[in-house]
Amino acid sequence: MIVPMKKVSLIILGDQKQETLKKLRRLGVLHIEITEGVGDRLVQLAEQITLLESAVFTVGKNKLKERKEITPTEALSIATEIDTLSEEKTNCLAEKIALDSELDRIKSWGDINTDSIKELAYKGYELLFYEAPRSEYEALPDNVKTVKLDSNKSSVKFLLLKSGAEGEEEVIASLNSFRFNLPQTSTDEMRQRINKLEAKIAEINSKIASYVCYTDSIKNAVKSFEKEIEFETYSTGMADENLSSDEKNAVSVAYFKGYIEAENVDKLKKVAADNSWGLLVEDPTEDDNVPTKLKNNKFVSLIYPLTDFLGTVPGYFEYDISGWFLAFILIFFGIIFGDGGYGLFITAIAAVPIIKSLIKKKPVSPTFLLIGLFGLSTVLWGTLTCTWLGLSPEQLPQWLKSLSIPVISNVYGDKLWHPFWTSGDVGLTTAQNLQIFCFSLALIQLTVAHIKGAARNKGSIKMLGDIGSILQLLGIYYLVLSLVVNAEVFSFGLVIGGIPVGTVAIALIGVGFVLSFVFSNYEGSVIKSILASFTNIVSVLLGVVNVFSDIVSYIRLWAVGLAGAAISATVNELAGPLLGNLLFMIIAIVLLVFGHGLNMILNVLSVIVHGIRLNTLEFSSHLDMSWSGHKFKPFEE
Repeated sequence: MIVPMKKVSLIILGDQKQETLKKLRRLGVLHIEITEGVGDRLVQLAEQITLLESAVFTVGKNKLKERKEITPTEALSIATEIDTLSEEKTNCLAEKIALDSELDRIKSWGDINTDSIKELAYKGYELLFYEAPRSEYEALPDNVKTVKLDSNKSSVKFLLLKSGAEGEEEVIASLNSFRFNLPQTSTDEMRQRINKLEAKIAEINSKIASYVCYTDSIKNAVKSFEKEIEFETYSTGMADENLSSDEKNAVSVAYFKGYIEAENVDKLKKVAADNSWGLLVEDPTEDDNVPTKLKNNKFVSLIYPLTDFLGTVPGYFEYDISGWFLAFILIFFGIIFGDGGYGLFITAIAAVPIIKSLIKKKPVSPTFLLIGLFGLSTVLWGTLTCTWLGLSPEQLPQWLKSLSIPVISNVYGDKLWHPFWTSGDVGLTTAQNLQIFCFSLALIQLTVAHIKGAARNKGSIKMLGDIGSILQLLGIYYLVLSLVVNAEVFSFGLVIGGIPVGTVAIALIGVGFVLSFVFSNYEGSVIKSILASFTNIVSVLLGVVNVFSDIVSYIRLWAVGLAGAAISATVNELAGPLLGNLLFMIIAIVLLVFGHGLNMILNVLSVIVHGIRLNTLEFSSHLDMSWSGHKFKPFEE
């Protein structure tokens, strides 16, 4: 459930901000609604946190062997030193890259001693280096002195000795684009410098690695500075009001708003009375940005690691669908993964840390418990459909096949199933039965959404709008079965026990539409509700189409599961022939591990893309949920 909140306004003397915040932090029950502060201290703290986080990232690449505890101030000093070392390392790497690039540029010329070349130039023998096309070299005048160093079919490397011969300057100008620029230092000096840089980089890496023992302390320092930022934000972000026109004896008050769990109001009232604070407690309205705190039993709370990962928080005035979210995502996960073998593997992965925690008598992580449930869900679905590691039913033992449910089992993939009202060649395939199961899940989940809406509107005729939506769902559900699954089995002329099922479905859609049209916008006046529907007539009509598409959308569960099964079967077919040959056994094993591993990764992505979507989009849209909430975070030590 969503924990009831109260909105509070607190008024204090302007010179008691920090003292008041310290007392509120010790109390630890108030969510303060101040998001921005001012002052250089906040900028400084933000820079220090960035420095600490950068140090954690830099040092974190090294293996932790021991831990040492230091104060946040000491951690900041070490982070500063790590930053200095990291910057020095960056400069060394940049210089080394530049030298490596220069050596690579001149490597075709061999070793070059720039000092010798300068000495020759000092003695009057100025040498110019060129790499020109052969035609250019052969066209040089005879009076220009050159030394040919190397050549191939297309180009020539040569030296030109400046002698002051007639026309020499013109030749040099014409060869300007082919001139080779000498390095600033000799190749030997560059290599020696690279060696020194490499040694320096290794020394810096070693020094940085020596700080890995302080990683936890640096992380704790980050938390400490974040707490200080929070305190400083609240302190400088409070609104001030000057109550006196006398500047010498000015009296000011500070005030702010916040939220508190209803059950903790008395605690705050007592502290406020003891400290002579002004306190106003009110019920929040829909215009308030009320934080959300969820409170559920231990089983339902297992969904929290997933919702935290997704960053989804219901608004305070929305629904807490944690239980339904958990129930349906377990089903969706099992169908999408679909393979009992994969489920056993997932369960085993989760079981290892769970057993370790139990042995050490430590609390078991909800994340691993949730993963374990996902694994068990997949095992169950794989058992019901007889899907195990992509193996065909003929390759599985009889006892395993007997555990499956015939109408959805792969064992009976080609069999035609006849509902009691059909005969002859009119029936349903296993694939169609699975589609019906997916559409039935849609009907159940979306009906739950509108039942919750009707429960909220209990006592108001607006509830008739929700009932209308449920009737539309029932009618459109049959429409989907007829149009998507099998028009012969679910025909509009179908009569069961004297009931014209197709006609009833159309009637349900019509009656449901009318009820929804008339009462869905009801706010005290039926006429205004009808006018509101007419105003948004396009959206109202599209709403019927959206119900159809929302139900059909659940077929993605079957389609994605089918794709995963096809991939696993293909992997087995590729690896199967290799398993019979000892020489190719290792290749076959690698192929099986890689193929099934890749398939599982794709399935995880499919759960996120498709399974999560059905909960946070289709289901939530029928609940009118926008997930616009933010977490309740009390100001505490």
